[in-house]
Amino acid sequence: MNAKISIAAALSVFALGSAAVAADLPRRSVAPAPYVAPAPVFTWTGLYAGVNAGYAWGKPKGAADAAFGSIDGAQVGGTAGYNYQMGQIVLGMEGDMDWSNAKSTNGAFISKQTSIGTVRGRVGYAVDRVLLFTTGGYAGGAVERTVGAASASDWHNGYALGGGMEYAITNNVSAKAEYLYTDLASKTDTAVSRAGLTQNTVRMGVNYRF
Repeated sequence: MNAKISIAAALSVFALGSAAVAADLPRRSVAPAPYVAPAPVFTWTGLYAGVNAGYAWGKPKGAADAAFGSIDGAQVGGTAGYNYQMGQIVLGMEGDMDWSNAKSTNGAFISKQTSIGTVRGRVGYAVDRVLLFTTGGYAGGAVERTVGAASASDWHNGYALGGGMEYAITNNVSAKAEYLYTDLASKTDTAVSRAGLTQNTVRMGVNYRF
């Protein structure tokens, strides 16, 4: 009986000793997870510049309408602007200057638009990298008209209205598609009196954001 008690006591002492030794042994710690920086939140705020190209069609206004008929052709040029984002609202200013080969020919009556530029405000709504916007402001263009031996080239002032969508491909590069309606005021010249021009333009553009 005493022998059994002694064996049991010895086993208890051994178990307690083993537990104490195990508690004192160094433990392998788990390595901390590597730090991953959060992805930066995209913003439309900042300066940008780019190129654009498109197609325009329209018709002269006033006395030139019946004589010259419809005008159409390509446009290509440069763009620069600035955006400021507040929440999902994006406010901005944009300017562009395009070369144009829009032309109409009706016998001796020839009308050409050689250039067009705009300075416009933009108001947009951003959904992450997608920006939907409306735009409006000043438009001006050089229009050349020829009637037989008489010709004149004048700068016509007016306005532009439109809208479109822009998508940020990367943090620095975005692509856009837009529509503009321009109305260049009638102006007296030596070829046809009180001639102006209304025009529709659809164009694409690529911008680099600084």
